[in-house]
This record gives sequence, C-alpha cells and structure tokens, in this order.
Amino acid sequence: MSRLIYKEESYTIIGKCFEVHNNLGPGFLEIVYKDALEYEFRKAGIAYEREKEYIVNYKGIILPHKFYADFVVFDKIILEVKAVSGISDEFVARAINYLKVSNNKLTLIVNFGELKLNSKRIVLDNKLKEWNSSR
Repeated sequence: MSRLIYKEESYTIIGKCFEVHNNLGPGFLEIVYKDALEYEFRKAGIAYEREKEYIVNYKGIILPHKFYADFVVFDKIILEVKAVSGISDEFVARAINYLKVSNNKLTLIVNFGELKLNSKRIVLDNKLKEWNSSR
C-alpha cells in the first residue's frame, strides 16, 4: 500500500477549507474564498504564499508568460481554489503543469462551488513524470 504524501499537511489545509466552506457556503467568487483562506492560514500560523509565480522553461529559454499558483502552503503543497460546478480535466491538467514547473509533488484542487466541498489530490512523481489523482 502506498504512503499518502504530506498526509498531515494536507489534512490541515483541507480542514481550513472546510472551515471556510462551512461559514461561507457555495456561491461566492473564488477571490472571496481565497481571502477567507488567507485569513484562516494567517490566524493558524500556517506558512503560505499567495499567487506564487512560476516561470516556464521551454527548451532552455524562459517564456514571457508565467504560471501563478493560488497558494503554496507549507512551502511544498500547491493549493488551487475553484468556485465552479465541478473539477474539470482542465483543472487537473493545469495542476500537473504547476507541479512540473515548481518541482513540488502535490497539488490540492479544492472546489467551493458545490453544495459539499470537493477536493482532488494531484501527485507527480518527478523521476517518472507520472501523475495520479484521487478524491
């Protein structure tokens, strides 16, 4: 059986997401949930960086456009915040790209737009360049 990467940290992050969803519910724009999460992270003393910038290296050149991850939490987990009807394959593909350019191993996609909070874990094995996702 495989070990869940960053289990405790993920549990803490998802717990803060539940706190926000339980208080705000669905229906707000993403920015509102991000602001509330930032408040919760700051209040709990959780290390985070909001709108973390990543460059894209293509064949040895740095492309002019960059990626911006919603949050990087604990300096190793990318947190992508959504407020939509469901987590699409597009969001998963974007999460994989974040992992590739950041050299992190885990992205959590959390969707506040549904009646129940929905999340997905995207794990990338940098050595094998394989990924898997789970709820």
